[in-house]
Amino acid sequence: MEILITSIQSIIPIIAIIALGYFLQNHGWFGESFGSNLSRLIMNVALPASIFVSVMKYLTFDKLVSLSEGLVYTFAAFGLGYVAAFIAVKAFHVRPGRRGTMINTFVNANTIFIGLPLNVALFGNKATWTLGVYLMSSDSKSGKHKNAEKFDWKKLLPAPLVGFLVALVFLVLRIPVPAFATSTLTYVGNIVTPLSLIYIGIVLAKAGLKTITLDKDTIITLVGRFVLGPVVMVAILMLTAKNMPVDEFKTFVIQAAAPALAVLPILASHGDGDVEFSTNVVTLSTILFVIVVPIVDTLLGFM
Repeated sequence: MEILITSIQSIIPIIAIIALGYFLQNHGWFGESFGSNLSRLIMNVALPASIFVSVMKYLTFDKLVSLSEGLVYTFAAFGLGYVAAFIAVKAFHVRPGRRGTMINTFVNANTIFIGLPLNVALFGNKATWTLGVYLMSSDSKSGKHKNAEKFDWKKLLPAPLVGFLVALVFLVLRIPVPAFATSTLTYVGNIVTPLSLIYIGIVLAKAGLKTITLDKDTIITLVGRFVLGPVVMVAILMLTAKNMPVDEFKTFVIQAAAPALAVLPILASHGDGDVEFSTNVVTLSTILFVIVVPIVDTLLGFM
């Protein structure tokens, strides 16, 4: 019962902010270009700041070394998740514009935004998610990359990846970050989640609630998030970390069952992907989280 209450409490703010965006859009608060401007602000400014601050806040070089064993589990799970996601995209003939969302959802959970942070998983998400950002920004509905006629360095080094790489340099070289810079970047980074959720509400208002559907691609994506993710993590931990404390084991697995990243529709918009599909996946996975987590926790009790 406690885990059920916790999971409900974790998604209420998310649903409430999405509903706020939906309400304000329907009542004419936002101009036609507001959504696209919001997308650019989050992708190019707030998200890099958030990633930089997260890495610098939760890690030091010494901690990175001491947590290397945990990072191996995390990266192994992400690696297998990406392989399975690419296979699923090919096997089920997922159309362009949806592929990046499906792959990201298979692999990257919303562990940061729903209040279940674990330092190891946090760093793992930020590191491997940069591949997800590239895939999303390159996945156009037309099947062609934007500016496909020329090599675009911005696609290879999207702003969130730059934020992570800069943080890694500061971390490895032990460069101190001034307090005023940390405070400024924290304030800017903190807008990512609420604005991403408002953006989801705007998309839902423009497209209509009828876009929340369980079509084939959505079902495959949700199975990847809620079934494949935890199963892969359990398999890796049971094979390689048999002496791991129970609480730590459960933390890894439950975080592997968290919803899709709230920022996915922003990334889809940036890459001319299927924003409605991304919104559908985020909304449904967030709602289903209330049901999935108690089930996962119960199953872990039998192990």
